[in-house]
Amino acid sequence: MTTYAALLRGINVGGNKKLPMAELRTLMTGLGHDFVRTYLQSGQAVFTSGHGGTDSLAAELAEAIEERFGFSVDVLVRDHAYLRAVAEACPFPAAELEARQLHVTYLSEPAAPERYADIDPAAHLPEEFRLGDRALYLYAPDGLGRSKLAEALSRPRVHKGLIATTRNWNTVVRLVELTAGEA
Repeated sequence: MTTYAALLRGINVGGNKKLPMAELRTLMTGLGHDFVRTYLQSGQAVFTSGHGGTDSLAAELAEAIEERFGFSVDVLVRDHAYLRAVAEACPFPAAELEARQLHVTYLSEPAAPERYADIDPAAHLPEEFRLGDRALYLYAPDGLGRSKLAEALSRPRVHKGLIATTRNWNTVVRLVELTAGEA
């Protein structure tokens, strides 16, 4: 059995795509997953499973959500080792920053640098971003809501064809903990 985190994009935001966490837990248990827990209301579930890989688990969950709730949701599934590696590879001094200043965008595929070639890093300073393994790290000193760089990075053409979902540093760390079995 492997412990995973499912990251759902764009649910329970602004009254759209409402997906109660208790119903998500029930749905995932019905799919044969064990020890299903949710974290916050914004689309994180931790579970164990002995079948499938991350891509097939994500596709299975996305399909089940659409069937049950009537709307499509992008889903990424990542295991503990990957989540820990992303946290450990952070190119910014996470321990010195407030959680609202540091974000990780998890991507469905490796982030090709040419996708970001039109974004002028100097134009957004002191905000910065770095690419990782199927992850993009964003340092936004004034928070995500005021970030012009986050706005540029979220344009549809930048991540066209990718699933991309962003989490603040507190959530990044908590998902590492939860998938390690620490409650």
